[in-house]
Amino acid sequence: MISVRGQLTMAQLRQALFEALGEIEEGYNLRHARNVTVFVNPTDEFGEKVILRDERGKVLSRVTKKGPYRSAAEEYNL
Repeated sequence: MISVRGQLTMAQLRQALFEALGEIEEGYNLRHARNVTVFVNPTDEFGEKVILRDERGKVLSRVTKKGPYRSAAEEYNL
């Protein structure tokens, strides 16, 4: 489990997750994972709760992405 505490910008959160995954991969020889779920508690810069909405104003409760992720090099046959 990865837990990141504190008030973070999305850039800081992205970097913290990237570093934590790297530590797990290298430190514990993790090479594969499946069905990963990340919970994010959205806030504004003052720490107040924010409700995310889609382009139609509907409350956004989930974002689902289909794997596997392909790198740009794979996408462009580099």
